[in-house]
Amino acid sequence: MLNMPVLDVIRDRYDKIFSAEKKVADYILRHPQEAVNANVSELARCSNVSDATVVRMCHHLGYKGYYQFRLMLAKDIGRGGDVEEEKELQNEPNPIAKIFQQYADSVIAIGNSISIEDIRNCANLIKTCKMVHIIAVGNTMPLALYMGFRLGRLGVRASYDITPEYFLNHVNLADPEDIVIAISQSGSSRQTIQGMELAKEKGLKRIAITGYRQSPLSSLADYVLISNECNESFNYYKSYAHLKETAVIDALLSFVMNWETIEERGADKPEIIMSEYKF
Repeated sequence: MLNMPVLDVIRDRYDKIFSAEKKVADYILRHPQEAVNANVSELARCSNVSDATVVRMCHHLGYKGYYQFRLMLAKDIGRGGDVEEEKELQNEPNPIAKIFQQYADSVIAIGNSISIEDIRNCANLIKTCKMVHIIAVGNTMPLALYMGFRLGRLGVRASYDITPEYFLNHVNLADPEDIVIAISQSGSSRQTIQGMELAKEKGLKRIAITGYRQSPLSSLADYVLISNECNESFNYYKSYAHLKETAVIDALLSFVMNWETIEERGADKPEIIMSEYKF
């Protein structure tokens, strides 16, 4: 099944799925590019069904879930376009400069779309909270480690871990003055959502850094910082890149930086200790 084009799988199994699921299938067959650019919540809205119906359709077609379905569809759609993009890049007089220009344009577009009020409110929550609990899973997890380390250097206490059982423990034992920051490009990572649900249940303030405003993760957050450009196409081969989430984190931390807190808590002492190992 994974070796068949997704649209062929839908046509082959169309009569075996339920009527509500056929609404999703019909939309995908008519608008494959729009469908692959949508997360589960956006596709559900476009098809006038629930998120659960989209996921059930994917299961009934033989996929593990929506994410696997989307990756396979993106792979089918993107093959030709990626080849053409690669050819165009090779014809550039300076392909490296072209790549970096694309990065710069993307980051600037994200910066123009994020509300300065939201950034300031998020920064204020971080500066005034007792502790920040950062949660992420999968290939987004290194961002939690990076952000936690950076916060420590800014004099802000933070918990972060690579294991969901650990970060769920941290959230479960959090004080009322703590906050939770969840990082998920898709906004649909199950264990990250569970962490945010637990934080909401405990009455903690919650920030989401994600690529989609219409996503399960965004719906659980008090503040959402979007890490994607408007109308950006989903790319099978680039979905593991996290340059844009990193840029959003760095921009937020620029508003958190407070020299008085750093000096008061001696936050730069570890760097001074480690300096003997650097030339």
